[in-house]
Amino acid sequence: MSYVLVLQHANLPRCHLNGLQGVLTLSDNYSFDQSVLRLPVNAGFCLDAATEKQLIQQQIDFAVLPDMAFADLGLIVSDMDSTLITIECIDEIAAGVGLQSEVTAITERSMRGEIDFEQSLRARVSLLKGLSITELQRVYDQVLQLSPGAKWLLQQCREHGVKFMLVSGGFTYFTERLKQQYGLDYAYANQLMIKNEVLTGELTGRIIDAHAKADLLAEYSNKLGLKKSQVLAMGDGANDIPMLQLAGLGVAYHAKPKTQAATSINVRFGGLDTIRKWFR
Repeated sequence: MSYVLVLQHANLPRCHLNGLQGVLTLSDNYSFDQSVLRLPVNAGFCLDAATEKQLIQQQIDFAVLPDMAFADLGLIVSDMDSTLITIECIDEIAAGVGLQSEVTAITERSMRGEIDFEQSLRARVSLLKGLSITELQRVYDQVLQLSPGAKWLLQQCREHGVKFMLVSGGFTYFTERLKQQYGLDYAYANQLMIKNEVLTGELTGRIIDAHAKADLLAEYSNKLGLKKSQVLAMGDGANDIPMLQLAGLGVAYHAKPKTQAATSINVRFGGLDTIRKWFR
């Protein structure tokens, strides 16, 4: 398998790539446009620390990837909150009813991997007891937004036959609406218990935590008959780490430090369109 070093920036020609001059002379077989450089490299190639630092200072995203077409992927598995969308849904629900500080504190501890996910989830949901589901609809209609580049990435998935699965530690109220609105292939999340249009403060059904996300990735990889190299996962939090490490390509997207450290592929600055542009 051949590999490429890929660099992404909105205006790459204006960036300083002095640390890469030696690499660029290794081959004339590279592509370079206004935002993406794709350079063939040997298997096991790594940038030196000084060059990585220079790229990060210029807000250039970079990765060493198999040289493959986007259509060669078979499945993208994505987290929802702060990955496919820009918000943490439960934090926004809480903000609307004056509970933001309590819920956000628990969310941040969970995302950093400091406390057990299921315990933190149940603790946060219990704070929402008695809340009307109209507050959830308000968040979906007025607050929730796709991350930059997400709509184009989803369009490209449909165009090239790449399945897209949303796996979220959030709630089915949002994942199912996103699935319907944007034509996602699969969606899994936690089910809020609702009685008489009011949240009970409890959950029902399977808990979608870190292990469940990885299990779903493995399950659908097998169902679709995919090789590991055909599966890409992306997420930002500690509970995404197992699925990122199980996928052939695990992408930490605007991620917490612990998640960044768990994979060699990071999107620190660009939108989700970066992931599409990395491939032929």
